[in-house]
This record gives sequence, structure tokens and C-alpha cells, in this order.
Amino acid sequence: MVVDIPHPILQGKKVLIVGIANEHSIAYGCANAFRELGAELAITYLNDKARPHVEPLAQALDAALFLPLDVAEPGQLEAVFERIEAKWGKLDILVHSIAFAPKDDLQGGLLNCSAEGFAKAMDVSCHSFVRMARLAAPLMVDGGSMFAMSYYGAQKVVPNYNLMGPVKAALEASCRYLAYELGHRKIRVHAISPGPLKTRAASGLKDFELLLNEAVERAPVGELVDIDDVGFTCAYLATPYARRLTGDTIYVDGGVNIMA
Repeated sequence: MVVDIPHPILQGKKVLIVGIANEHSIAYGCANAFRELGAELAITYLNDKARPHVEPLAQALDAALFLPLDVAEPGQLEAVFERIEAKWGKLDILVHSIAFAPKDDLQGGLLNCSAEGFAKAMDVSCHSFVRMARLAAPLMVDGGSMFAMSYYGAQKVVPNYNLMGPVKAALEASCRYLAYELGHRKIRVHAISPGPLKTRAASGLKDFELLLNEAVERAPVGELVDIDDVGFTCAYLATPYARRLTGDTIYVDGGVNIMA
């Protein structure tokens, strides 16, 4: 069967991007890719401190909506989707690219992680995606795509990734179960697993520069991936070309994950 593909391929699609902190953010790479392929964007920022760093990026991308969102603040997530429904009446694509763990719990090893720190990391980094999916699904009236950002440390032990390993493993499992539950509504769900990237979030990991250097040495392509690689992978998966792919963890890491 020949699929009738418009040009640009995502022309008119409505996309919510959550997680832009600055121009180095994975979420910004995703926003760039979707905008380049014709989509309209709703972009969120964490708080007033983050707004000056994100607003110029949203303006440059001609974002139709620019909204505050701290998933730990009651009511903010619901308010975002209310604005999307009022503005567009629908949503086609959701990108969740946020994670958080208290520094002491992140850097102290899993064995010494506090219950409070574990719960906070799980809520912000994992369960918030489930909550977003619950709100987004009714707006995906023509089907849609949902993406959450993971990392190889969800599957194998990466020294110093610590608490975030189990949290990201839970996120990947959540993507699979959501793909199952939402498949009949033609909503597809993927976990995206980029290689190490120089983002603000990654800077909180101990000895992160060692991870970067090791990734370059081990990658079959011999170089690091960047945020644009991640963005265009998500964009492809949101197109009709990938209409029957769902529930996968997609590695965007130059092939590091295949190496023993």
C-alpha cells in the first residue's frame, strides 16, 4: 500500500514539548526537528528562573503556546492540557524529556538512597509521563505518538548512574505498558535512549566526562550523537513511515548499546 505523505511530512501536527532548559537540551533538539518538518509547537518551561533561558528558543521556533510546567506542582499539568485543548482542540505528539533526583540521593549510590529521594525521582522522572499520557490520550483524536527519554543505564549497570537506573527502567516498562493500553486508539509510545549528551541534567552525574569519553571510544560510528540526532529519530517515529512501530526502546547512541 502506498501511503500518501504530505510535505512537509508533519505539516499541521500539534506537538507538546516538555523539558527544554536551554539550547543544549534534548527536548530542544526534538522541538527543532518537529518544527522543521512542519509541526506546530507547545513548549513548557519549569519556572520563572528557567523562563528567560527558554522563552527566546520558543519564540525562535514560533511556538503557538508557551506555558509554565512543574509536574510536582498540583494543577500545573492539568492547566497545560486545558490550554492545549482550548487552543488546538487536539494533540498529535507528546515529548516527555524531564528527570530529577535529589543530588545526595543521585550521587550517593542506590544502597544509600533515601525513600523520599527515590519517590521524588520516580514521580518526576517516570510517573509524570503516565500522568501526561492520561491527559494527552483523549486529545489524540486521530491517533498520535508519545516519547519519553531514557538511557542505557536502565538496561545495564552504568557506574555512577545509581538511582536513575531503576527509575529509567520503570520508565521504559511504563512505555511498553502504555503502548499496549493505547494501541487500539492508534496511539504509539516509545522510550528513546540517547547516548551520553552534554546536557544540564547530565552534568549532575559524577564523572560524566568519563562516560562521554568511553562512549566515543566504544561507538561503532566513532563519535557522540547530538540533540538533533535524537530529535529527528523522534520525528521519524511520529511520521506515517513508522505507523506500526510501538512499544520499543530506541537507542540513539552511535551503536554503543550493541557492544559487549
